[in-house]
Amino acid sequence: MTETLVVYVLSDSIGETGERVLRAAASQFEDYDIIFRRFPYVTGEGVLKQILDEAAIEADIVAYTLVVPGLSCCLEEYSIGKRFKTIDILGPVVNTITSISGWQPRCEPGLLHALDEDYFREVEAIEFAVKYDDGKDPRGLLRADLILIGVSRTSKTPLSMYLAHRGYRVANVPLMPEVIPPEELYAVDSRKVVGLMIKAEVLAEIRSERLRTLGLGRSASYAECSRICNELTYAMRIMEDIGCPIIDVTHKAVEETASLIIELQKTKM
Repeated sequence: MTETLVVYVLSDSIGETGERVLRAAASQFEDYDIIFRRFPYVTGEGVLKQILDEAAIEADIVAYTLVVPGLSCCLEEYSIGKRFKTIDILGPVVNTITSISGWQPRCEPGLLHALDEDYFREVEAIEFAVKYDDGKDPRGLLRADLILIGVSRTSKTPLSMYLAHRGYRVANVPLMPEVIPPEELYAVDSRKVVGLMIKAEVLAEIRSERLRTLGLGRSASYAECSRICNELTYAMRIMEDIGCPIIDVTHKAVEETASLIIELQKTKM
């Protein structure tokens, strides 16, 4: 019985996919010793054959995730008569999808890694949105991809989170007559700033409902029309001073407003 297995993992990309699959399988044999050696970015036949020559000396298994045309065939042909066994990790799955659907694979290495990068970018953006929500730290404005400004209850936070899921690092700043906007807001490129406005009567109803939810009643100045009109006038003045685009969010869903913001950003790139 073999006491130790040596497994070579070859890939024309990073090789993480293959190694993860093999380690998952190896976990079923945790009482035994399995050694993994990963060889990433194998993109040429010369390098491939050198690795296989080494494998012929010490490897028991050569597993691979090769999508560059010709490399898999080269590996299998060159491995004939060698002491190790070969495992094609991706090939059977890709071939089955092709046979069922008729689709042709792109045969490009590293696509899954690109998806992973998108995922981590999204996670970073979400963390950013949480950290710099509601004007918590003005320094975040200097690092943001987008900055949303507006009075209370204009969907700044839901929009920030929605856009974060699209990979944008978003900060938002509430505008109130009693509070001077942070100086960082005037230091950034105005094209990154988007002002959110809303009709006064609609905002009054939204705020009244908010007060009812909190059990505070309708009498608080927060929902008074005069107070709201004063806030909106102040906010409009700030937005005009900055020179940023302004979107009326009245009766708009978060998704609709987010699409408008993304389109605005595309036209300014």
